[in-house]
Amino acid sequence: MRPVRALFPAVFAACSVLPLCAQGGGLSVPKSIEAGSAFSVQSSGSGPGTIYIVGPGQVLKRDVQLGQQVDFAAGTLYNAGHYVVFTGGGSGQSGSLDVVPANKPADVGFLARPSRLPVGLRDGITGAVYLSDAYKNLIMTPTPVTFQLSTPAGSVQTRSITTRNGAAWIAMDSSPKEGAAQFVARAGDISATRVIGQVPGDPCGLQMTAKPAGQKVELETAPVKDCSGNAVPDGTIVTFTETHGDAQTTVDVPLKRGVAKVEMPAYPGATITVASGVVLGNQIRWGR
Repeated sequence: MRPVRALFPAVFAACSVLPLCAQGGGLSVPKSIEAGSAFSVQSSGSGPGTIYIVGPGQVLKRDVQLGQQVDFAAGTLYNAGHYVVFTGGGSGQSGSLDVVPANKPADVGFLARPSRLPVGLRDGITGAVYLSDAYKNLIMTPTPVTFQLSTPAGSVQTRSITTRNGAAWIAMDSSPKEGAAQFVARAGDISATRVIGQVPGDPCGLQMTAKPAGQKVELETAPVKDCSGNAVPDGTIVTFTETHGDAQTTVDVPLKRGVAKVEMPAYPGATITVASGVVLGNQIRWGR
């Protein structure tokens, strides 16, 4: 699409040096209208003529009888911005109007990050909202927005923020319990929902026990949980390390049904430790 200025170069050149685009000049135009609203233009003179309305993303042309009121139906102008109104044929009538966004939100553009994170993170979940009217114009009027984060366990966080320059944003804590959280942004009677997966955090309080198994020692962890009591998922790696003199043996074992088991050589006086990632568990001195 060619730029509006390129379509009507003479009009824009005149507006840059003469007050042709000011209200008046025989053309009565409303100072401003809400996007999508009906409006009227009244010209002076007589005889056939043409009214042009030129603005951001829209150009209207209407053949009229000069001196009569011309009505434009609802939905004719819908892009917010400044519009130039003028008559063709050398009559020199001109004016301007501003199309402003509707104040009532019709759509909530909601961005929530991340889609998945560990439990118990302070300000770990962020949400940003952009409100627009029925014609996708960004609503610049300060508007209250309510953010609500709820989990299947019943915990609910609610915050209210007023938009600034068309946007509102917030940071909220992930809950202590795992599960899919419903993150809702609401403005008036319009809302948008995002799902945030909250998964267990790092293992906490890692503990193992040891018992003889023939010529070996059998090691087994207690059910592995995070610091909030959520079961750490199966497949998480647990590392058993046995040190005997200058020799060291290390075995990585994935959790299965919440625990990790392994058999290692039963060296008298060996030191056995357990860890998962950077989290250390207890230490056992075998067969002293």
